Amino acid sequence: MIYYTYVLRSEKDDKYYIGSTCDLKRRLKSHNNGRVVATRNRRPFKLVYFEAGTDKNKSLLREKYFKSGFGRKFLKNRL
Repeated sequence: MIYYTYVLRSEKDDKYYIGSTCDLKRRLKSHNNGRVVATRNRRPFKLVYFEAGTDKNKSLLREKYFKSGFGRKFLKNRL
C-alpha cells in the first residue's frame, strides 16, 4: 500500500494544511467537499506538494516534521 504526506493550499486564505493518507484523491475531494471539519471553512484547496512511500509510520513522521518549525522552513523553500 502507498501512503502519502501532502500539503494543500487554501485558495481562500493562502494558508497551508498538512496531512497524510493512503488515498490522496479521495482525501482531496473530502477537503474540498467540506467533509473535513478542520478545513471546512477554508475551501477550496489545491494540492501543492506530496510525498509517497510504503511505510505508514514514516508518512506520519514526515507529517509531524512538516508541522514543525524546520519542516515549515523546508516547505517554504520548496514551494
